[in-house]
Amino acid sequence: MGNIRQTYIKRVAIELIRHYPDDFTGDFSRNKQKVLELTDLGVTVEGHLQASHKKLANRIAGYATRYVKRKRGT
Repeated sequence: MGNIRQTYIKRVAIELIRHYPDDFTGDFSRNKQKVLELTDLGVTVEGHLQASHKKLANRIAGYATRYVKRKRGT
């Protein structure tokens, strides 16, 4: 059985990929940074970007990673 994700996680991830297709890859860490940059889930503290809602950012980045890998066939 696979993982079931909430609709809002899928919707946000797909919209981000649709608007910024070159920014997302099959690398989770890079996708997580992009999610934090492009949404309001990231907060800049002393010049460094940190997650204000870490679990939600991880779920969106994880789904985006799986979506990109499946879409691009890698």
